[in-house]
Amino acid sequence: MSHGLRIAFFGSSLVSAYWNGAATYYRGLIRALHARGHRVTFYEPDAYGRQEHRDLQDPDWARVVVYSNDRGSLDECLDDAFGADVVVKASGVGTFDAYLEARVLELRRSGTQVVFWDVDAPATLERVAKDAHDLFRPLIPRYDGILTYGGGAPVVNAYRELGAKQCVPIYNALDPDTHHPVAPEQRFAGDLAFLGNRLPDREARVEAFFLKAAEALPRSRMLLGGSGWEDRVVPANVVRLGHVYTQDHNALNCSARAVLNIHRDSMARFGFSPATRVFEAAGAGACLITDAFEGVEQFLEPGREVLVARSGEEVAEHVARLTPEDARRLGQAALRRVLAKHTYAHRAVEVEAALGYRAGGRA
Repeated sequence: MSHGLRIAFFGSSLVSAYWNGAATYYRGLIRALHARGHRVTFYEPDAYGRQEHRDLQDPDWARVVVYSNDRGSLDECLDDAFGADVVVKASGVGTFDAYLEARVLELRRSGTQVVFWDVDAPATLERVAKDAHDLFRPLIPRYDGILTYGGGAPVVNAYRELGAKQCVPIYNALDPDTHHPVAPEQRFAGDLAFLGNRLPDREARVEAFFLKAAEALPRSRMLLGGSGWEDRVVPANVVRLGHVYTQDHNALNCSARAVLNIHRDSMARFGFSPATRVFEAAGAGACLITDAFEGVEQFLEPGREVLVARSGEEVAEHVARLTPEDARRLGQAALRRVLAKHTYAHRAVEVEAALGYRAGGRA
């Protein structure tokens, strides 16, 4: 590629997955964009203890700028981003979000596109719908485009109704260099593993799909990974793992007989939003059980590449019936599908199309 895009990206964190579920998504996409000749500078705040829990050194495929959690430092980053071909404001940076949403629009000029990248579109849209005075609402038509982490037609239509010039879902995917099959580890051996931080709009579904299944299968060993579960009462057969670092995800996915994916409330309602964990697990060749969501068959074929459950009882039934051979067969089928259709290399091409970019020429 003769000349790639210079992309200034304001997001939560690239170097830390601590209380930052978007890390895997950012890493996979930005690495794939770099491989296609684009240069990304990622601006992230020093917030929420993420720098103390880094699980990635500054990569050679992006320039990372960590700014102090104050407006002056952020303004310096905005000055630094001036003149980029594409300026991205991601949702959920976690500090100065409303300020950033307005300020990045001031960087738009001939040759510079400003894009809002919504990594939690269902939550954003529900918030804007509830509050006619939401500060982000009038800014939507001013962006050159909205990219979203998922949501399908319901999200696209909702953003278009709010005046978005265009809205393009860029779904989660697999980075095969990061998530891949490894040897199982005894510490993660179990019948079912669930990995997810304790969040208000997820907890009730974790109770319904994971803890209820654990109660129904008292002889099974169930693994619960993620932050925030320390003081939660759980059945006796549930092993709490605490925060599981990214480098241990493959071992977890390859050691348990099955891995459970549970969507947050808003993601489940909008559908077409497979979580990062879906592709992480499939990429490791894990046998995946997911709560039902609209559009699942667009990503994996139910019954052949993924098991779908509508309740904790159905999760328990899947686990009880699942032989090691069945689990292996499902996992291998899922791995083949995601390698063929759902890697970040595939998504990077979709990002270029959304930005109107053609190799050898600009948008």
